[in-house]
Amino acid sequence: MNTLYYSHPDFLFHDTGPGHPECADRLRYIEKAMTSPAFSSLSRQTPPLGSEQQIRLIHPQFHIEAILEAIPDQGKNYLDQDTVLSPGSKSAAFLAVGAVCDAVDKVLTGKANNAFCAIRPPGHHAEPQLAMGFCLFNNIAIAAAYARHHYQLERIAIVDFDVHHGNGTQTAFYNQPTVLYASSHQMPLYPGTGYPTETGVGNIINVPLTAGDSGVEFRHKYSNIILPALKKFKPDLLLISAGFDAHKDDPLASIMLVEDDFKWLTEELMAIADSCCNGRIISALEGGYNLNALAASVAIHVKTLMTT
Repeated sequence: MNTLYYSHPDFLFHDTGPGHPECADRLRYIEKAMTSPAFSSLSRQTPPLGSEQQIRLIHPQFHIEAILEAIPDQGKNYLDQDTVLSPGSKSAAFLAVGAVCDAVDKVLTGKANNAFCAIRPPGHHAEPQLAMGFCLFNNIAIAAAYARHHYQLERIAIVDFDVHHGNGTQTAFYNQPTVLYASSHQMPLYPGTGYPTETGVGNIINVPLTAGDSGVEFRHKYSNIILPALKKFKPDLLLISAGFDAHKDDPLASIMLVEDDFKWLTEELMAIADSCCNGRIISALEGGYNLNALAASVAIHVKTLMTT
């Protein structure tokens, strides 16, 4: 059994323009880190294109059509000041969906222990009817819905450690008790959601962090709030929105994590998955905008996933 690593050159052709933090260099730096001998046993996967049927598990058809119609033949089209479309955006967005759904298939049929999807555009800000925050389709939410629909899982947990709250994922599952969504994120910060009072039907857990918080506060809150909730929920599958922008060097936030904090959390989540769901974890890239910090953090996250 092994760890799957999903990537595709077409992710680089989602062109957000000069100076945009969610840029193709993010994946170039990650790919360079993955050339280390430490990853020689990593099972590299080329994702298939996702389907509109898969996307419709979260997003209505009119949302899909609006995105497709907005993709330009040349140049850029701005859905908002942060969310950019280019001619390569369609392939990238559909491959991102294809990666997470293929990972669900492989992990749930026992072909792999776990998977990491090095994909872009990211997804967790995409609400069912609204693209925003660099995100077009909500990859991790689609993965959860796909797993429920095709494999009849009773309980799926999503842990989101991106420094920005995953408003789209929360919205998608706000009234669905079979999906637990747990997020740690800096507040106040974009998108302005993620208060502890936002609890859904008892399935939403928001754990705000304060600017300047370090791994001490981060680990304390996970150990006392999120990890116990996961153990109690006993998921059949654990999904991760893996954003690495809570790193101390990230330019878009002010949380002071280091690579070892991501390693620690990955180990903790793997221990819970081992006890609840035969170690079944699928992790998908969200944010992380300091290129060196992102690459180093993804590397330690993936290396830890490989220690099964």
